[in-house]
Amino acid sequence: MRAAAVDQKPSNSGQPRMVYSDNLTRLFSFLPPPKSSSFLSCQSSDGLNLPSAERMENCYRPYFDPDFESLIERINPPRVCIDNDTCEDCTLVKVDSANKHGILLEMVQVLTDLDLIISKSYISSDGVWLMDVFHVTDQHGTKLTDESLIHYIEQALCSGRRESDEAQHNYLGRSVGPMLVPGDHTALEMMGTDRPGLLSEILAVLVELNCDVVAAEAWTHNKRAACIIYMTDRKTGGPICDRERLSHVEEQLDNVVGAHHPAHLVKGEERRGVRLAGPMAGRTHTERRLHQLMLAQSDYEEEEDEEEMKRRRRKKKEEVATEVSIESCKEKGYSVVSVRSRDRPKLLFDTVCTLTDMEYVVFHAAISSHGSLAFQEYYVRHMDGCTLDSKRERQRVTQCLAAAVERRVSHGLRLEVCTSNRQGLLSDITRVFREHGLSITRAHITTSDDGDTAIGTFYVTDASGNEVDPKTVESVRKEIGGSVLTVPHSPSRVHHPHPHSDTTTTAQQKFSLGSLLWSQLERLSSNFGSINS
Repeated sequence: MRAAAVDQKPSNSGQPRMVYSDNLTRLFSFLPPPKSSSFLSCQSSDGLNLPSAERMENCYRPYFDPDFESLIERINPPRVCIDNDTCEDCTLVKVDSANKHGILLEMVQVLTDLDLIISKSYISSDGVWLMDVFHVTDQHGTKLTDESLIHYIEQALCSGRRESDEAQHNYLGRSVGPMLVPGDHTALEMMGTDRPGLLSEILAVLVELNCDVVAAEAWTHNKRAACIIYMTDRKTGGPICDRERLSHVEEQLDNVVGAHHPAHLVKGEERRGVRLAGPMAGRTHTERRLHQLMLAQSDYEEEEDEEEMKRRRRKKKEEVATEVSIESCKEKGYSVVSVRSRDRPKLLFDTVCTLTDMEYVVFHAAISSHGSLAFQEYYVRHMDGCTLDSKRERQRVTQCLAAAVERRVSHGLRLEVCTSNRQGLLSDITRVFREHGLSITRAHITTSDDGDTAIGTFYVTDASGNEVDPKTVESVRKEIGGSVLTVPHSPSRVHHPHPHSDTTTTAQQKFSLGSLLWSQLERLSSNFGSINS
């Protein structure tokens, strides 16, 4: 829309009179007239009505249509192209869209919720427009050829943002989105100091309070724990609506979380809590919320347990250490954030989620993987337009990104459990773990659509954080029953079937994607012309 022309013509009183163009007149014709009761004014010395200084916050403000914010998106809707011809070993997902804060996270979230592997990506979103390219494969390292999957991705990337309140999409009968739980439920959020048997105690209390668990996700990192549990009322089969009962459940669970809670592990501040929320389907993404809960506990700060620190240092020597560096790009006005780590699924989501929640805007980015290593480079500014100039701010961003990468890294033995669902099942499984001296470092539990089958993934260690004795595993398997699959050494990610020849030399050097970013964006930008709207 072009700017309206403004002319000054003399009025009968001799004062200039503003005459607006027809376009602006038509625009304001849609606005409702102000209500007289909403305008507070006082008389000035020159006879003009001016808002009262004491009541400025209550004075009249122009009305704006709620749909005005998405006007640009409606005029120029996002364009998505799924390209299977350009690359031999992966599918290119190209997105051309109006820009807004958080849009990159939303796009990455759509792809990772489908368990797709993003091996490479180029991001350019300076100004009011963005052009992003993602190189993706399925879990088996092959291209996306399923037409229904391709159609779902196109629809989710085009309309998912405008329909965030209806974010429960379905692909081939599978629920995809922030809530992987059928029906209404009550969400329980918990954060606090981790200890052996904590999850088991929480689930035992829920059984006593007649609450049935539908799904759950639990993370631990640096002796902090966070979990989100979706549950229903056993009597009604729906969410818990009675406020008194909600308060009672919260109180009982808070007592469990607060027991044996040493505040010194978080440097003198007791950061724990339990919160129950009603049905909010489509508004909360479980994994993003877990990142927020862990960040709220400052899990990026190292604990002061000397033995634990020694054990962690020994493990880091065996693994690829996460390296985060921040440099200034003064000629472009950005801070350049580089992350080098072991590659794994959902790595891009974790880093972009953390940057977004810390209110940093990603203007350009280049992401690549070489063998088992992943390299990410982001050109960012804070939402207020400032770069990362202070040493303290750089240190905090460095620590938070390293924590975001490491908190999802799987430690311990992986157990896959699939068994018939029943009341109190999850409580019984975790009780068996506790009685055999096992600690849960990560857990993901859900039920089938019909509710008859429970499926869970648990990562367990012994009470000291070491590997589990095979004899203990066998005893646990017999006691739990059903199908229990042991996955002792799961790969960090799907391998790339067609590695490029230029990756060997790049991986041996200090990786920098600065020049590659600009050249790739210039080359790829010409490909957006053929995208169908």
